[in-house]
Amino acid sequence: MQSFATVADYEPGSFYRRELPCLLGVLALGPRPDVVVVDGYVWLAGDVPGLGAHLHAALGGVVVGVAKTRFASAAAVEVCRGASRSPLFVTAAGAAAEVVAAWVAKMHGPYRVPTLLKRVDALARTAPQNPDAGG
Repeated sequence: MQSFATVADYEPGSFYRRELPCLLGVLALGPRPDVVVVDGYVWLAGDVPGLGAHLHAALGGVVVGVAKTRFASAAAVEVCRGASRSPLFVTAAGAAAEVVAAWVAKMHGPYRVPTLLKRVDALARTAPQNPDAGG
């Protein structure tokens, strides 16, 4: 398992190189889930893989990408939740994007971003940082 000290620096266009080892490390700690939701895109454009596609290639199953901002060349299903007029952008591997978009629409929480995704984001922002990891 890769340690946090060896996490790659951010590289524009290759976000997955930084995030994928961390996701694989966490997912190796328990039983393999049937569905994984990532903050970002599965596919960036046509057949250009994003973080989710790389994770799907490593694990299989269903990977759902939920992004808060539009990526111009990505074909995403827009999902408006709650009273928000700003959509989430949903992509997928291992299942049809329209199907997983319906799952995202039904996730718990009255606001644009589902409760579970808000909690994960908050935990990631408050986790202790390794000073040797460069960030």
